[in-house]
Amino acid sequence: MPASQSTQMTLDLGHRVAMGKEDFLVSPANQDAVAWIDMWPKWPAPALIIQGPAASGKSHLAAVWKEKSRATFVAPEDLGQYEADDIAARGQHLIIDHLDPWIGDRQSETTLFHLYNILKAESRSMLLTMRMTPKTADFVIADLASRLRAAPLAAISPPDDSLLAAVLIKLFNDRQIQIGHDVLTYILPRMDRSFDAACNLVRDADKLALAEKRAITIPLVRKLL
Repeated sequence: MPASQSTQMTLDLGHRVAMGKEDFLVSPANQDAVAWIDMWPKWPAPALIIQGPAASGKSHLAAVWKEKSRATFVAPEDLGQYEADDIAARGQHLIIDHLDPWIGDRQSETTLFHLYNILKAESRSMLLTMRMTPKTADFVIADLASRLRAAPLAAISPPDDSLLAAVLIKLFNDRQIQIGHDVLTYILPRMDRSFDAACNLVRDADKLALAEKRAITIPLVRKLL
């Protein structure tokens, strides 16, 4: 996924989000994770973990890998409801997005441990996304902890100004809103430096603009900041 072929970055936002490879902006904050996606199927372990803050593009990269590998998404709550064999039968390669809440649940961890071993034995792959790192996670099953802590970890860092600007533009575009350069320049030094804050700001600006039936301008954004 060369940077020259990328234009914008789409985040974990449920409003008219484009999730294609061409919609993902490669930057220093996420280039390591992108490189791991491009490296498949030559991963050194059955599982790859993409770790990063909320709304940093983890789900988008998972969707990119889904197209590349023809993987199947597995809802993380299914780990506590189905046997590992049943989950393994859903597809050749698997994606479990937003695993964090199920770390610490014995049944879910047990299923994931057996699932990992099935995929390893059959030379299959699994992509996991998490906000925390396996090293800081409080596992119940020690064998699962050792496997995931040894798995390759692709971290997404907080955004720099150029990436944050591209994220804001993309989020507004997803809502069919174009903002002026003056508004963008006003926002960047005043907002919290996180992907999650960008999502919240765009959502709130859109709601306020609709409520007041006006365009998104500096005075409107000033109310939110």
